[in-house]
Amino acid sequence: MSFDQIAPEALKLPTRERAMLAASLWESIEDPFELSIDFDDEAALNLAEERDREIESGQVVAVSHQDLMQRLRQ
Repeated sequence: MSFDQIAPEALKLPTRERAMLAASLWESIEDPFELSIDFDDEAALNLAEERDREIESGQVVAVSHQDLMQRLRQ
């Protein structure tokens, strides 16, 4: 089934069932930004410094929180 087939049917569900479906779908998505439990202060500092170097060198471009949220909503 495709999204175009499922979405209209899912939207017909009662509010509580739509919320349960949304929660179930959300939980099924792996977080690509999840950090391991072993991520200590030194590792966090190293990562922050690495990200800073990437931004300073132009390797990556930082985006504002507002831009990020707008992109995520598209």
